[in-house]
Amino acid sequence: MIGNTTLMRNPSHKGLPPPPGAEPDNGPTSERRAADAEMARVLRTEPTRVALDSSGAGIAHWKHDPLHDVVEPMSHHVIMAYNGMMQRMERRSGKSVAIGTFRPGVVIIIPEGSSSRWDIPKPVDVVQLYLPNATLKRVADEAGTTKPADLLERTAHPDPITSRLLLSAADALGGHGALDTLFRNQLTDLLATRLLVAHTGSPPTFQPTMGGLSPKVLLRAIERLRSDSDADVSLDALASDAGLSRFHFCRAFKESTGLSPHAWLRQHKLEQAMSMLRESDEAIVSIAAALGYSSQTAFAAAFRKLTGETPSDWRRRMR
Repeated sequence: MIGNTTLMRNPSHKGLPPPPGAEPDNGPTSERRAADAEMARVLRTEPTRVALDSSGAGIAHWKHDPLHDVVEPMSHHVIMAYNGMMQRMERRSGKSVAIGTFRPGVVIIIPEGSSSRWDIPKPVDVVQLYLPNATLKRVADEAGTTKPADLLERTAHPDPITSRLLLSAADALGGHGALDTLFRNQLTDLLATRLLVAHTGSPPTFQPTMGGLSPKVLLRAIERLRSDSDADVSLDALASDAGLSRFHFCRAFKESTGLSPHAWLRQHKLEQAMSMLRESDEAIVSIAAALGYSSQTAFAAAFRKLTGETPSDWRRRMR
């Protein structure tokens, strides 16, 4: 699920795609393809990087050729942030025709179960979120909102906030299992919150949350995050230990520490790396493995992102 591993289903093709302009499919969800499978079918390629969970929810980075085809109904909402060259495109949904301009800072939303014809004349670079409707409902419930409305269909819709959040999802495929999973957990919930606010017909009202974790609960969470074993440090596990929802745990943890759970764990891994680099002669590849990175390259990229230096350069400077 992590790094460059591509987890793809082999979709069963039930006949030809619906004709251009076909109405949305309101049939049972079980008859719809998972988003990753439908994207693979219609884009005729594989993502450059992808991370999926057992529900088919996840994040994928695609670079694909021009597209002239119908996207069939899917069992997930698909939210895309565009990262390629500016270009005009056309999307047909039922009798509606939308002509837009793909550029950085815009988002595309394909609600679950909808179908549309896409005509995109040039190559495309996008990051996609596959979001089950159950996740959207859970976030709304945990946040104490009014009942969420359906997501709106969006075509090259200006939304720099959602676009920036989604493009940062490339960091969720960085080569460290625990960090990547925790980052995706947080990012998915944050994006779901943003979608509820900015991309529904009637934006819900969120109830404010106040207060941090009790000292005992905070210590238990930190002990789990600091564990060098194979302890589950997913957001679900951390929230369950605290007896809170994911939504409220994240906010309470940040209130207590000043950092999100992912940022706290990332800082802890950096401090461990610095200590090992400074106090031992252990090879960098061994340090990377000890810290849980999938490769020395993944470790070096993460270290440089936080410090501006490679591990080797940092070690030489500190000695």
